Amino acid sequence: MRPDAESEAIGTLLLERGALTAEQLDEAEELAEKWNLSLVQVLLSRRWLTTHELYAQIATYHDLPLVDLMSDPPDNDLVRRHDPAVMNRFTTIPIRESGGTVTVATSRPGPAMLLHIREIYGPKTQIVVASHLQISAALQQAFREQHSHEAVYALAELDPDMSAQQVVTPPQVMVIYILVSIFLLGMAFAPVTTLITLNVFLTIFYTGNFLFKGVLVWVGGAAQETSSRAIAAEAQLLRDEDLPVYTVLVPMFREPEVLPILAQALRNLNYPLAKLDIKIVLEEGDHDTIEAAQKLDLEGVFEIVRVPASHPQTKPKACNFALRYAHGDLLVIFDAEDKPEPDQLRKVVAAFNQSSPNTACIQCRLNYYNARENWLTRMFTLDYSLWFDLMLPGLEKMGVPIPLGGTSNHFRMDVLRDLNAWDPFNVTEDADLGIRLTQKGYRVGVIDSTTYEEANVSIPNWIRQRSRWIKGYMQTFLVHSRRPLHLWRSVGAAGVFGFVFFIGGTVLSGLLNPLFWAIFGGWMLFGSDVIEPYFPLPVLYLSLINLLVGNGLLIYLTMVAPFRRRWTDLAPWGVTVIGYWVLMTVAAYKALWQLISNPFYWEKTQHGLSKHTASELADAESESLGPEPAATKEASL
Repeated sequence: MRPDAESEAIGTLLLERGALTAEQLDEAEELAEKWNLSLVQVLLSRRWLTTHELYAQIATYHDLPLVDLMSDPPDNDLVRRHDPAVMNRFTTIPIRESGGTVTVATSRPGPAMLLHIREIYGPKTQIVVASHLQISAALQQAFREQHSHEAVYALAELDPDMSAQQVVTPPQVMVIYILVSIFLLGMAFAPVTTLITLNVFLTIFYTGNFLFKGVLVWVGGAAQETSSRAIAAEAQLLRDEDLPVYTVLVPMFREPEVLPILAQALRNLNYPLAKLDIKIVLEEGDHDTIEAAQKLDLEGVFEIVRVPASHPQTKPKACNFALRYAHGDLLVIFDAEDKPEPDQLRKVVAAFNQSSPNTACIQCRLNYYNARENWLTRMFTLDYSLWFDLMLPGLEKMGVPIPLGGTSNHFRMDVLRDLNAWDPFNVTEDADLGIRLTQKGYRVGVIDSTTYEEANVSIPNWIRQRSRWIKGYMQTFLVHSRRPLHLWRSVGAAGVFGFVFFIGGTVLSGLLNPLFWAIFGGWMLFGSDVIEPYFPLPVLYLSLINLLVGNGLLIYLTMVAPFRRRWTDLAPWGVTVIGYWVLMTVAAYKALWQLISNPFYWEKTQHGLSKHTASELADAESESLGPEPAATKEASL
């Protein structure tokens, strides 16, 4: 696409006024043609000039005033008369009305925008120019209460059966009450029979859990070989001009130290930066991180979204708020410390192109860049390698609902909005949304592209994180088991059994492990006479199979998990996984207590503790300096 008259004129103005060099203008024009974008869009993705200088030339070209919405904010009552989604899509905002004439600010003046403004705001309008970041910030301020309420309550109000706002429903309370009553009555009148029945149930459940995980790994081990090659091949052939606009949400809280690493990781993506709509989503009271983001002088494709304070203060609530201001056709969530592989977005676009029309989400794999830092990071890496490299592909192959990971899940924007996005009352909103997507008739795919994170190096920090995840799995199980017949009809028999074993089994095994460890310890210390009355011979043999074969299988799977990445040096550490299971049990009981006492509390995981963070930060800062002059702070407002 050759530069249009507007781009050529603006480029000439910038060149004549010394805001751009001839080499920079030539490069920008080449990128505009290659990416099929306007020169202005390309310049917003560079740090060659300030956004004020750029929009000043846009205003000069169109012979329109340039306004500063920070020093002269719009009339919010006037703004709230109009549809925020339309204003966000067209980056327009009415700022004042006088004598029947409405003054409208836009970041994209031109004939088409003039027609749109007159259609929406009436024939008596006066047009002025403002930066897209200031318009977005003004919309966020005007619709602060409305969008904050929607971010918290939209799902609970529009689809209450899918919301964790009510932790346990009355029918679930009744079921729990009946089961506890039956158990207590049994213990009172037939204790041996009751304990035998309970042992039979738990032993069969454990056996099913072991077998299901073994089948998942067997199916998932070769599930993606062919599709991965096809996706990688198409990703290389995708032209920049055909790529969609991609929204990147980065929710953060009190993590200023990792911001430079994040910004550089996003710049390193093999995707036109001008086609990225990057939202750094921060709590409005997190002044340290906001200040750190402003000091980075980020490109104009970066935007700070300030989330109003409200309860619950959770990551999904923040993402729901930021979603109202997204512009992309696709959306991905990255955590602050994430380092996605550079071709990940291209692979996802290729995967959507090759997938069935009902595919709503693509989950990429997660792993760790500090895998060998200590014992905990090694075990965490083995855990993730088993989970994302083998089990999730197995779930996809078997058609079982996939609990999404907390990052690097890529969504179709239209589906995400239609489903009211994330549940702010669920502390593992990602896992919940994966199950909800399947229940609504959509498909979740898994592809071979990895995002690297910082593994926890501290056991207390790890327990805080894992207890939140397990609490969220408890919430997810409670939500999606409310209507068992609906669950069966929507996901089928395989989906139900997979949901029970993968979600329920993950929770239940952590809670029951101490009981079986105690039974095993009693048997070792006092002999079989202690347990024989409660373990009939068939149950005893099956329990021994679980103990020896089942746990042996899980240890074996943990050891082979890193072979897919050729991290063979980690395999021997798999024999120590029993210690990791002990930590998971501690986290499970903490999660259960919090589910009862404080179900919506989001326990913060502290990042930046790894010794690798300092070197990552130094590399990011040196790479980000480059030859470009820093842009004004407005670029990060």
